[in-house]
Amino acid sequence: MEKTLPQRWDLEVLFPGGSESEEFRSFLGELESDIAALQAKVGQNELSLQEKKTFMEVVESVQAISVRTRQAGAFISCLTAQNMKDEAAKMLGGRVKTISASFGSALTRWEEQLLKIDADKWDALLADDELAPIAFPLNERRRRAQEKLSPEQEVLANDLAVDGYHAWQDLYNAVVGRMTIEVELDGEKKQLSVGQASNLLSHPDRAVRKQVFEKWLEAWGNETELCAQALNHLGGFRLSLYRHRGWDSVLREPLDIGRMQEKTLDAMWQAINTRKDRLVAYLERKAKLIGVEKLSWYDISAPVGSTHKKVSYDEAAALIVDNFDRFNPKMAEFAQLAFDEAWIEAEDRPGKRPGGFCTSFPVSKQSRVFMTYAGNASNVSTLAHELGHAYHQQVMWDLPPLSQNYAMNVAETASTFAEMILADAAVKNAASDDERLVLLEDKLQSVVAFFMNIQARFLFEKNFYEQRKNGLVSAADLDRLMTEAQQEAYNGALAEYEPHFWASKLHFYITSYPFYNFPYTFGYLFSLSVYARALAEGEGFAAKYDALLQDTGRLMVEDLAKTHLGEDMTQVEFWQAAVDLAVADIDEFLRLTEEA
Repeated sequence: MEKTLPQRWDLEVLFPGGSESEEFRSFLGELESDIAALQAKVGQNELSLQEKKTFMEVVESVQAISVRTRQAGAFISCLTAQNMKDEAAKMLGGRVKTISASFGSALTRWEEQLLKIDADKWDALLADDELAPIAFPLNERRRRAQEKLSPEQEVLANDLAVDGYHAWQDLYNAVVGRMTIEVELDGEKKQLSVGQASNLLSHPDRAVRKQVFEKWLEAWGNETELCAQALNHLGGFRLSLYRHRGWDSVLREPLDIGRMQEKTLDAMWQAINTRKDRLVAYLERKAKLIGVEKLSWYDISAPVGSTHKKVSYDEAAALIVDNFDRFNPKMAEFAQLAFDEAWIEAEDRPGKRPGGFCTSFPVSKQSRVFMTYAGNASNVSTLAHELGHAYHQQVMWDLPPLSQNYAMNVAETASTFAEMILADAAVKNAASDDERLVLLEDKLQSVVAFFMNIQARFLFEKNFYEQRKNGLVSAADLDRLMTEAQQEAYNGALAEYEPHFWASKLHFYITSYPFYNFPYTFGYLFSLSVYARALAEGEGFAAKYDALLQDTGRLMVEDLAKTHLGEDMTQVEFWQAAVDLAVADIDEFLRLTEEA
């Protein structure tokens, strides 16, 4: 009998015992001691980093601690995602947040020391062969330090954030963790987690989708007051910190984190907006196909066509490995390793957090993928997407830790590139027009998500922050802002929207990254440009692709595109070519559905 792949990840090889792991507690204890030692060293007034030996000692300590801090954070993310009721994991999560804050304070003191180095000496240090490979992140850190408050104030803000700023994300996670959504399926009432209910919004039966959506709105409606408190205080913290730093734009931090210019972001949205008419045509045709005048929110992910076979987890794995292999055998070997070694948590069971993610363990040089696999085409795409993230990290392991810190926008490039390999191959190999239609529709759902759903999130956050400057924003006003953002982003193409989306979408509450939205669209379109180049160059592009990924942590994104693609991404034309490539599938979709 053929062996089936494991659908629960293996965390035991990382730290045995889960949230009761003594090894993990010992790991944290050693980490705390080393951070304290670093704090003492960089806090010395007489410390001089002018000498290369001292400079290198501190840099090596910073890199070693950053690797272990990431390892600890990744383990907590896995524990709390696989079981949202794991109280011991939550307690450990609090300790890890405190450790991260202590490390952040040490980094602030280190940055203070970096600022004391005169410009000529600084340039000479970074020109050294040992330091040249991390010159970009070091220059970036020194520049950012110049743009912040005094070290004492930054340390205080960082320490207070543990039980203030970050605690509001913890509150949100607690709300989601205790939520259940009751639905009736096949005559039986079931209590579903948020993640399980979300999967049913792509059910082929509209009555099921409508019922789940109504229950979804009811459940989230009961939590909006708490969620509004969390979102208001997260936003208020950011605005206060920005004001004290003298930053006048809420986009300054996310753009800086993404290593991109605002004109690049503006060019991207401008290119998308020129093709919204094509997306509306697709949504209008889909409405006709499912027999309604206008789609509602719960129809966006509805399947079309008659070929709706379930894809087993093992079948999905084989599809991914085979199609990765056609592009790059290294990607295929890596994906097979991830499946075989139980790096993926895919089991469909209650108690898991919604959504999917990939996290990496730099001490172990392994990654872990989290999702809930239910066998639909979207799940297969998500699996490929997260494995793309994991492969990105895999090609970074041999670089210095400071050069591995790539931003989310380019992180999404590797993931959506992997998704595209799979989706494109599936459409080309479709056995019938009906199967091709189903696969095309799945690709177009992604286009709608990146061009409309993500844009709605971006518009909502911009408008929320403008209103938040004048005081707290009520849950009712948050509903209004979200509905208005969705109406604008979807060009009024829907009959019904999701007013509580600001509450139900985790990304608004993640404190590590403000505006956790536009990087997805950036990554999708940039990956389209990279994919087009891969198709044009054939087998020889695989090595170039790895080189591009390796540069994601040590170049501005505009320089990344110029270096590896010879393109200027501050121009609308760069994005327009990628947008046109994305919407090209709409013409084929409309052709296949003309008679229907």
